Formats: sequence, C-alpha cells, structure tokens
Amino acid sequence: MRATVMYGAGDVRVENVPDAQIKESTDALVVVTRAAICGSDLWPYKGMPASEIGRRMGHEFIGVVEAVGKDVHKIKVGDLVAAPFAWSDGTCEFCQEGLHTSCLHGGWWGGTELDGGQGEAVRVPQADGTLFPLPVGRDHALMPSLLTLTDVMATGHHAAVSARVGPGKTVAVVGGGAVGLCGVIAAKRLGAEQIILLDRHADRIALAREFGATDIVRERGKEAVERVRALTKGFGVHSVLECVGYEESTHTALSIARPGGAVGRVGVPQDETMPAAMPTFFRNVTISGGPAPARAYMDELWVYLCNCEFKRVVLSLTKR
Repeated sequence: MRATVMYGAGDVRVENVPDAQIKESTDALVVVTRAAICGSDLWPYKGMPASEIGRRMGHEFIGVVEAVGKDVHKIKVGDLVAAPFAWSDGTCEFCQEGLHTSCLHGGWWGGTELDGGQGEAVRVPQADGTLFPLPVGRDHALMPSLLTLTDVMATGHHAAVSARVGPGKTVAVVGGGAVGLCGVIAAKRLGAEQIILLDRHADRIALAREFGATDIVRERGKEAVERVRALTKGFGVHSVLECVGYEESTHTALSIARPGGAVGRVGVPQDETMPAAMPTFFRNVTISGGPAPARAYMDELWVYLCNCEFKRVVLSLTKR
C-alpha cells in the first residue's frame, strides 16, 4: 500500500510500504477515506534529523472498517469510523477518568513501527476503545467537519476546558491556526462573553470573527500584552488558550492571564522550560493542558457538529 514517510526536515515521500494487517485480536483494519495534516507535523518537517528508516506520518483520519480481530465487539466490518490521534483501550483507570492520552495500554500513530493516518490503510490497536462510529455515509456533506473530531476540534475544546472557560468570562486565544480557531468556537459554545484572538493573518481573523471572536490583537510581545490589558480594564483575561507552543506565544499567554486566571496549553511546546514562572506563581495563575483526550470529547462534539449542520440547512431554507 502507499503511505507518507518523512525521512528528515523537508524530506517527505509517498512510498510503497507493507500492507496494514491485523496482528492482535483487539485490532481493526481501517481503509482510510480522509486524512489531515497536523500543525505538529510541521515541527519534524522543519527540524527532524535525517534518517534512513523514515517516520510514518499522520494521526487524523476517517475510514471504513475492513476487518476486525476476534475480540473486537463494538466495531463492525463496514462501519465508517473516526480515529482520535491517540489509540486507547477505553477501560483502564485513566480512560475511565477521561484521559485517554494516558491510557495504560495505548499509544500514538505513526513513527517507525505503527501505521500512520496518511496512508491507504491503518492497523488500529484497541479498536473498541479507540474508534468512534459515524452514522453517516462516507460522502456525507458534513465529512470535512467530522474529520476535525480526530484532533483540531477536540484540541481547541481541550484548551478551553483546561483554561476553565465558562459563561460570562473573558477569553484570549493565542494563535489563529486550525486549533486556535476551534478554540474560538469552543469558547463561544461554552458561554464566554469576550473572546480576544491574538493573530495577524487576515483570513484567520475573518473566520475567527465569524466563529465568535469579539476583539482582535495583531501586536506581538509586550505590545500584545498591553493591548489585551487595555481591552480588559487592565486586569487581563480569565482564560487563555495557548495554541502555538513557541516560547514567545507561551510567554504572552502567561502574561495576559489575570490574577486567579487559567491558561490551557495545547500547542506542542518547543522549549523544555516554562517562561514567566515567578510572575504567574504570585498571580495564582493555573497552568493546565496537554495533548487532548480527543476520544473523551467525541460524543459531545459530534452532537455539536450535527446541530451546526442542521442549523445551517434550516437557515439556507428560510432564505429561499
């Protein structure tokens, strides 16, 4: 079968690789119908050391189940399924707590030993706990939106949950990429009163306004911090969604949280140390987040996306 393999910074190839196949009784074999490229794929694309082995890529995909192991009972051949970016058994202590990315028997797609989502097929370990059946056809109009369940929509939601977004709160979203825009959607859905996007790309800003952003901050560094404080009576925001992972973006996120505020970090950190440790300590700022347990959020977000589609159809009909 064909699959995407990265051999080093800027060196991405589509190659013939061994066919995906069931190896364990809890596996499923999924033929990929849709896949996406993640922002986290950009880090190895920019800085991965050259390798003769290569790394299989892709962890956001939807597909059709072609075969299942004898101990798979919830997933059936022919099911259209979405796969979160980490696989998990759904039964261990951490899965039961909603933290599927820390599953005792789970793991991550791709690398040098596992199939990646950017390929023709994938062996899915722990299929019953991992895969989310989609009760729609493979060519349904909602399919591009449903692909976001596998990572970016769940990650933006996780940032909002980690930052304790709620009704009436002020929120800042640092970074207007796919995750940041999903963070805007999540903040709006969770009842935020003021949503400030920190970004300078016109196309992203237009989408953010459509999704519910009330204010835009195009400045960076100290100027961005000053601008956010000016928009919040000098206090800073209750909740910050850090959706980039760079040192500067993290420092900005920590600097604009008000005393007692919270920061949800979902941008993969590019540095080992945390900036602004002392100021955030004395302001009692809560710092949380990490890789989103996407599987834990899929039921809730699936309902939300379907309602959005229903509202869109109704609106289009009423305009005729």
